[in-house]
Amino acid sequence: MPRNALLLAALSALSFASPALADAPRPNVIFILCDDMGWGDLGVFYQNSRTSTQKFATPKLDAFANDGLQLRRHYAPAPVCAPSRASLILGVHQGHANIRNNQFDQTLDDNHTLGTVMKSAGYATACIGKWGLQGPGTPVNQPSHPSKRGFDYFFGYLAHLSAHNHYPEELTGVDNQGQPNGFFDNTTKITAQLGKCYSTDLITARAKKWIADQHTASPAQPFFLYLTYAAPHAQLDVPTQPYPAGDGLDGGMQWTGTPGAMINTASGTINSWIHPDYASQAGWSDVAKRHATMMRRIDDAVGDLTATLDELGIDDNTLVVFTSDNGPANEAGSGGSYTHDPRFFDSYGPLEGIKRDTLEGGIRVPALVRWPAHITAGGISQTPAQFHDWLPTFAEVAGVPQPERADGVSLVPSLTGTGTQRPSTVYVEYSIAVNTPNWPTVFPNHANEPRNEMQVLFMNGYKGIRTNVASHADNFRIYNTLADPAESTNLTGQPGVPTQQQFKDKVLQLRRTSPSSARSYIDGQPVPPVPSPASSRAARNPMSPARSATTSMAAWKPPPR
Repeated sequence: MPRNALLLAALSALSFASPALADAPRPNVIFILCDDMGWGDLGVFYQNSRTSTQKFATPKLDAFANDGLQLRRHYAPAPVCAPSRASLILGVHQGHANIRNNQFDQTLDDNHTLGTVMKSAGYATACIGKWGLQGPGTPVNQPSHPSKRGFDYFFGYLAHLSAHNHYPEELTGVDNQGQPNGFFDNTTKITAQLGKCYSTDLITARAKKWIADQHTASPAQPFFLYLTYAAPHAQLDVPTQPYPAGDGLDGGMQWTGTPGAMINTASGTINSWIHPDYASQAGWSDVAKRHATMMRRIDDAVGDLTATLDELGIDDNTLVVFTSDNGPANEAGSGGSYTHDPRFFDSYGPLEGIKRDTLEGGIRVPALVRWPAHITAGGISQTPAQFHDWLPTFAEVAGVPQPERADGVSLVPSLTGTGTQRPSTVYVEYSIAVNTPNWPTVFPNHANEPRNEMQVLFMNGYKGIRTNVASHADNFRIYNTLADPAESTNLTGQPGVPTQQQFKDKVLQLRRTSPSSARSYIDGQPVPPVPSPASSRAARNPMSPARSATTSMAAWKPPPR
């Protein structure tokens, strides 16, 4: 990326750390992203508290949560995968991202990303799993292939539709850009070598292998791994066999690298194995058993990964984030015959709405963070935050300032319990011409609600949401989602609640028009003035040492190398 070369060099030459981290070695960072996992799908968040027999367990994720911090009001940038992933990687919310709505497989902006920032800080970088932001063409010339957005290594599905199939060797047809679906090692298509490889197993085995190889080859070099599972997204395919015994370097999932037997579970009958805890459950549909099995497989995989870190001696200083790209789906995967119904397990938890809703169930996602060296075990945060906050967070722990083009704030104060946490800008916009499901007994406040143009903004802890927007004059509904997660009581006009004008002014100040995602209700509206240039810049770049609530110029020093 020639236009960024000088700035990347400058980033590499600078160092930055909060007082709590100034003398600490830089951590390895792993960001684990699931596909369509609902807030209520996590045991420690919701499943464990259900009195119904219609529930499943996530014991290893529960242990992960108990070792770290639960972010119970963490928000995806959009209620569907492509825009969520674009905002995450670019570090900007949906008011500034170039991929919005349902723009799958489009070209990701040629600008700073999580990959470029971490690479500039001297990290080894890899993306393993689902990408979906590659742009047109073949892998060699795709304009935003992961290798062109800061990642040294890529292994996985490039195309969005490819990742709907959990057995890559079975992939047929073409993606949204007209290219054959497939699975790739960097730019080499290896689909034919992956017979009977289940996606969760394959991604886990390759991640373990990459982590071990990287640490062995360069033990002093930290790494950043963007690990993106295709599960529990439809088609609701299940594994061939039980998760292998043990975990870590010599147990659990293992990479062999042998075509036709690439991992140690590449045998047996595909799409056949149901977890024994659920196989004989009375009253459970085949679909329910499949969803619970997929979730349990992710659970085993995360336990296997943390055991690997422990055996390598790097667990204490590895920051691991676990989350999902949007709320739970109510759909079949492309070409699949199983339609997931989130009502069976209440995958949305106490929230209303599902994937493609900007109600809480569509955008509030389960999120856990584990970093034993710096995060006190057993913590729970109810502070709203959003995906674009991870870029400044990772920049801070890596010892570099965030790029100027970044909308987030560092979450280091929330993670470590030191300093003052700056408020996050939580903003969502999305459009789709269908309604929220007509489930009045499940979603009594919002059943069959038209979606169409939708917009969400958090202000002073309150959520402003408007759906089916026809004009910028349309009012927001205002909720206290901490006390009212089902969004049942509109607080408009109540004392201490932001006004309609404040919400309307703020959304105009936040966003820029996207030529490929027109918003007729708001495009072309005059933008109200912001309070002052100084406060505006501080809001845009909260990591600036002159203004950060957690740092001063005295905190600047080279991070340990």
